Amino acid sequence: MVLKLLSRYKYFVLIVAFSIMGLSCSAQQRKPQSEFWRNVRYGGALGFGFGSNSFSIAVAPSAIYQVSEKFATGVSLNFEYSKFGDSEFTAYGGSILNFFNPIPAIQLSAVLQPLRVSTNYSSASLLVDENYWTTALFMGIGYSTRNVTFGIQYDVLHNDRSIYADPWVPFIRMYF
Repeated sequence: MVLKLLSRYKYFVLIVAFSIMGLSCSAQQRKPQSEFWRNVRYGGALGFGFGSNSFSIAVAPSAIYQVSEKFATGVSLNFEYSKFGDSEFTAYGGSILNFFNPIPAIQLSAVLQPLRVSTNYSSASLLVDENYWTTALFMGIGYSTRNVTFGIQYDVLHNDRSIYADPWVPFIRMYF
């Protein structure tokens, strides 16, 4: 039973383990409390889309703790709204973020993103309302500077309930 649960949630366990290892590395350095806030960086993502009879907005503020020069971990809030004709889509949730820079210019990332999804659309004479949870686990690689990283990530949990049309998603992250 336990092994079955672990195999089903192995990616979640992996992300949590990396987060705990990163935070324990930070605790071993015994930094004073005031130095903690010097290592916190804020940022996130903002997206807009519009077209003929459609509109989309995505907002994802986040905070990360720079554990070391190579590792950062943090959290994000996510919100997305889209309207296409008479159809509406809303998704909200949070993310656990883990970033690793083996060298300063390359960033590897693991982002766990559970989202609550609500859709309302009509097709022919059918009105459909759906509410469900979906989870994405992005493994990514990007080119990084101190404040900006851009790259590509792959959702290893992508399925037909995903809010993303394709498992490959480009990204730009900014932290200050």
